[in-house]
Amino acid sequence: IATGGGPGIMEAANRGAHEMGAPTVGLNIALPHEQSANPYVTPSLSFKFHYFALRKMHFMMRAKALVAFPGGFGTLDELFEVITLVQTGKAKPVPIVLFGSDYWKRLFNFDVLLEEGAISPQDLKLFTYVDEPQAAWDFIRTFYRL
Repeated sequence: IATGGGPGIMEAANRGAHEMGAPTVGLNIALPHEQSANPYVTPSLSFKFHYFALRKMHFMMRAKALVAFPGGFGTLDELFEVITLVQTGKAKPVPIVLFGSDYWKRLFNFDVLLEEGAISPQDLKLFTYVDEPQAAWDFIRTFYRL
């Protein structure tokens, strides 16, 4: 598991992997009044970045899937970076899972982009919405034919 290394859902993901005995990666960002790495990040795999672009590059280098949970501008930046890189063929496709369908559907009306010709119908297949952990895992398993 690679996360931003902070609190909340990032800490929960690192904790789950840690409790199963897996190493966990924390890609933290140096910002005023921001968090340090959560206690479940493997110390030798805890990194602090000064630039968002480098941090996102490191996420993409490691990513086998992106599971996005409701979040703020940082989450949206990371999500759309991945969608754009996959859409334009600049990154290999990975399963993109938006957890919490009500949140994401209220936040974005992708149909408007489709109607305006800003995206293609195929672009809507770059990601999926889920509400249950099993559905996220099933989507990732299907993507990789596991």
